[in-house]
Amino acid sequence: MDFFADAFSGAQQRLFESLIQPAMFALGLGNLLADGYDATGWLLVGLLQLSVLVAVIGPLQHWRPVEPVTDRAAVRIDILYTVIHRLGLFRLVLFFSLSSWFDDLFGTLRVAGFSTFHLDALWPGVTDLALVSLVIYLLAIDFVNYWVHRGQHQFGWWWKLHALHHSQRQMTMWTDNRNHLLDDVIRDVIVVVVAQLIGVAPSQFVAIVAFTQLSESFQHANVRIWFGRVGERLWISPRFHRLHHSVGFGHESAGKNTLGGHNFGVLLPWWDMLFGTANFELRYDPTGVRDQVEQGRDYGCGFWAQQWLGFKRLAGRA
Repeated sequence: MDFFADAFSGAQQRLFESLIQPAMFALGLGNLLADGYDATGWLLVGLLQLSVLVAVIGPLQHWRPVEPVTDRAAVRIDILYTVIHRLGLFRLVLFFSLSSWFDDLFGTLRVAGFSTFHLDALWPGVTDLALVSLVIYLLAIDFVNYWVHRGQHQFGWWWKLHALHHSQRQMTMWTDNRNHLLDDVIRDVIVVVVAQLIGVAPSQFVAIVAFTQLSESFQHANVRIWFGRVGERLWISPRFHRLHHSVGFGHESAGKNTLGGHNFGVLLPWWDMLFGTANFELRYDPTGVRDQVEQGRDYGCGFWAQQWLGFKRLAGRA
């Protein structure tokens, strides 16, 4: 762990000093150097993720695809979403819009006497074991992500935003970040607040988010892979998650056109198994949303069209 942490810190420092810091001075942002250094970490994580996508997951899609890719224009839009999120552009907007709000909120709580709770401290000695502490927080955040995902499918107003993610009928490794930006803001705010409340350290949070995103990219990949009877119950596979995207199944209750669905887990299928939403059928169905397939509902072909139509759905005008 120390070796990887030191290697990452060294790379972050070099990238910051050679590129980000000069750019910030040139733009008159010298007063934000500390924040720029943190942003450099997210940028480096994104570059590493994109490298894994292209070098590892991409070849797997060519090796064992579930289906041929016929709508490459739709995939290119997903690539744009991925670049926006993984290279920190979306996070940069959040910083300028919500960072001060978060600082004020948690500052007020501390002044009021609410000290930060550390979940890993419930197990004596764990705080000295970095890897064990990281795993504990990874499990906690994954549990939160499961319920956030269920909320996206359970509440009608939230589904109107989240439906954009499910509207991709050509699922690939780029599909994970195909989301309405407001949907992303809501989800990220919930996760960040919970992470702060349970005591996730900044370095741990970066590691958890990076690992989770990379796993999600693999889960969305156009690849015919499953982990076997036992492995499917230990980690979410592309087959398990593709069933969640299946038309009329993954986003509906008992095959009916009502909100609900199966396989909401983000990393672990344990929560689906525990709360009765898991489905382990070995099948690869077409993906999409029922009203899109049966009624021709338009979810947009371009980035801005998709975002605008999401707002219109939310307002009941599309």
